[in-house]
Amino acid sequence: MKKRKGIKHILIILLVFLLVSFGAFFVYTSDYYRAEINESDYQQAIEDITIRTQGDYTIISPKEDSEVGFIFYPGGKVDETAYLPLLQSLAKEGITCVLVKMPFHLAVFGVNKADEVYKLLPEVNQWYIGGHSLGGAMASSYALKHEEALSGVVLLGAYASGEHKIPVITIYGSKDEVVNKEKLLTSPNRKEIEGGNHAYYGNYGEQKGDGDATITRDEQQRISVSLIKDFISNQ
Repeated sequence: MKKRKGIKHILIILLVFLLVSFGAFFVYTSDYYRAEINESDYQQAIEDITIRTQGDYTIISPKEDSEVGFIFYPGGKVDETAYLPLLQSLAKEGITCVLVKMPFHLAVFGVNKADEVYKLLPEVNQWYIGGHSLGGAMASSYALKHEEALSGVVLLGAYASGEHKIPVITIYGSKDEVVNKEKLLTSPNRKEIEGGNHAYYGNYGEQKGDGDATITRDEQQRISVSLIKDFISNQ
């Protein structure tokens, strides 16, 4: 009898632990950065491109057919739509972009979601993958295991997860106070944006712990687009 009561107590304790853990996780993932996009700017931006959503994937395409594609993993706890302005600008440069929606807004739970992208756009024959912050780290991790399908990796405020055999570009702001600068120095092909910070690749306001940018959000995104375009053009 005592043994049965002991097992029952253990089960109750485990159940309480699971409920508390689930509740804490729900609270943690519910608190994320929302997108802040001006509706008039958005409408103007989409005049030169096409946007369609298929499941967890938003495809931003140039008006002209493109054989180059860029898979983008959003930063941790950031609404993925905050990166639409950046990717719209890339699409205007002739690059088809695929914005991936992550479970709980955390790319660590969707590292392999790029697997589905190739089926959505069979006409694209040159693929790049990248992302911002945690999204960049997870994109790098994915690329290490799928380098045969990719032509390069683009990291924004992030560092490589290992040694890549394919080209990598690491873009970061001089005022970024979120990224680990020591680990950043181990990433190849680093490009610093003078005055840029950690958050300004996306439109989601200021980020806790970040440095104060001395350039505008639009300027940081413009420079990033130029660097990414040049990186892809040179491959």
